[in-house]
Amino acid sequence: MSLLVRGVCAAGARGMSLGAGSRCCCRRSFWAGGCGSPSGASRWAERLGWGAAAAAAAAALAGLGVARRAEMEQQMRRGQLAGGGGGGREAEGDDELALRCERFMAPPVSGLGELRDRRGAMRSRMELLIMETQSQVCNALAQVDRGAQFTVDRWERKEGGGGISCVLQNGEVFEKAGVNVSVVFGHLSEEAAQQMRSRGKTLKGKSGKLPFCAMGVSSVIHPKNPHVPTIHFNYRYFEIEEADGTTQWWFGGGTDLTPTYLDKDDAVHFHKTLKEACDRHNPELYPKFKKWCDDYFYIKHRGERRGIGGIFFDDLDSPSKEEVFQFVQSCAKAIVPCYVPIVKKHCHDTFSPEEKLWQQIRRGRYVEFNLVYDRGTKFGLATPGSRIESILMSLPLTARWEYMHSPPENSREAEILEVLRHPKDWVP
Repeated sequence: MSLLVRGVCAAGARGMSLGAGSRCCCRRSFWAGGCGSPSGASRWAERLGWGAAAAAAAAALAGLGVARRAEMEQQMRRGQLAGGGGGGREAEGDDELALRCERFMAPPVSGLGELRDRRGAMRSRMELLIMETQSQVCNALAQVDRGAQFTVDRWERKEGGGGISCVLQNGEVFEKAGVNVSVVFGHLSEEAAQQMRSRGKTLKGKSGKLPFCAMGVSSVIHPKNPHVPTIHFNYRYFEIEEADGTTQWWFGGGTDLTPTYLDKDDAVHFHKTLKEACDRHNPELYPKFKKWCDDYFYIKHRGERRGIGGIFFDDLDSPSKEEVFQFVQSCAKAIVPCYVPIVKKHCHDTFSPEEKLWQQIRRGRYVEFNLVYDRGTKFGLATPGSRIESILMSLPLTARWEYMHSPPENSREAEILEVLRHPKDWVP
């Protein structure tokens, strides 16, 4: 059963109480009395025999919201946080891990003990990265849309794993903003395996089964104002175990922008920020992944791109796992600076009913791409036990299809269509 937690909002991000009866993930609200203070939490942990390090971690957890904190307490009782009463470097590392997780929108999908036991493994490192990315983006959006509320929905997949969906709807700035984390494992469906083989993957299962682990953070943000563009990002990691015991791994992802109207300064800022993230690792990456993005987000039946691009890559497994991870980390850190300044610049712009209509028509194109071509949507729908609400989180609340609609020549609507049909290079 999924845990529905409401009330992660701008006020919550600033540490304000949401009132009696609220179920929230606000990180700094304190319990009243008992173990509610940091010192009370420490004494409570020490009485359970966890030692000083665990007591310190328990004190830090006193700042968690009630629902989230209760869940982390449960993990602590199972010995997943500090594991007995150990001390020294290992205990210090446990404290650091607990404090790192305390900044997330919800406890990580994997138990803290599991993350601790395999802390050096890429699966754990990637899960922590996507949880951090979710938190950073949600907090940034909440600061812009101060009257908005996030619903934090924790869900489980009976075949293995689960996820955390953070969704904002009907805010002042954002009509719908979703930031989803999923960590799933089990056996690939034949449909999903065929989809991967069609991209050149050689997958050899045992008795027809392919054990896999997949995790990622995915987001689509649809603003209300037609002068604020939509953004999408996704960063993911796959592992597949073959019949001989070898493991195939790869990363994928990207960030792309879909404006209703073209603002050249915004386009330059967006692409420049992504290029700088790529250039830290290799100056050849941005032009390669920019073209890949333009080609991938192509709506074939319309003869146009979904937006003005960004970066996109998939099946990335070289030069090394560590180097690719560091690259993905840089891309994830570029999300907020490449987008939020554009939102702040335009969120109070005036707009006409005709401009709002054009936004709705462009959203219809967005829906067409996501349902017809998008790999992530296809993989999710082909994976048994997938959570449909989270997969279709990318769709806008409203969209429109008009028969044979064509904008006037030399209009701003025609201007953006020209760019979508003939992509431009925005930065050298």
